[in-house]
Amino acid sequence: MIKGNTILRVKRNLKLLGIILLLCVAGIVYMAIKWNVLPQKYYSAKDFGIQTVISSADYNGNGIDDYTDIVAGARRDAKNRPRYDGSYQEGGYPPDNIGVCTDVVWRAFKNAGYSLKDMVDKDIEENIEAYPRTDGIGDPNIDFRRVPNLKVFFERHAVSLTLDTSKIEEWQPGDIVTYGEKHIAIVSDRRNKHGVPYIIHNAGQPRREEDALEREDISGHFRFDASKLDEAALMPFK
Repeated sequence: MIKGNTILRVKRNLKLLGIILLLCVAGIVYMAIKWNVLPQKYYSAKDFGIQTVISSADYNGNGIDDYTDIVAGARRDAKNRPRYDGSYQEGGYPPDNIGVCTDVVWRAFKNAGYSLKDMVDKDIEENIEAYPRTDGIGDPNIDFRRVPNLKVFFERHAVSLTLDTSKIEEWQPGDIVTYGEKHIAIVSDRRNKHGVPYIIHNAGQPRREEDALEREDISGHFRFDASKLDEAALMPFK
């Protein structure tokens, strides 16, 4: 009788262990899918009959249009995988091995020849009342690394576009997208199986270029068109 009870306990324990292992595997798979750790097939605009918008500007004169340069710069930062760190930096710019979501953006613009920091600082200096995140003072060491300030800057100096992600043809490589006033990303030239584009961003996640455009509520969608701005508003990265 004792032996029979022992066998039953062993069977129950093995069954419980099996359930625990199954839950662990399911949890790992769920997190892998959530954070896009598993390899995924991606598509291009051409696969959906979408014409890619090419910028008429080539600010750094390298023979590559601004939007393509912006995507390439964001992708370079994604491949570099800087550690997520938004600490205050004297001089403003963090070293290449650290960064946050806003650092992806200025680094992307740098690749197109623009000093986003200088442009933001200039606009804040001349229109500080439009930038509530500066507290009416302004600090060039950090202002350009704050999402609310970048959102205001792009509202003022870029073309505002649809927030509707079902209009997949209106989401183009090099566009900027904001999520509330907490996160910002660059739209990639890669798309998922439904034609929705990937984003390139830094939230400390494993993959910095991923199928995550619709993960959070979108508050802004912008396209920086240098041809619509006065030359004085454009500042080169030195």
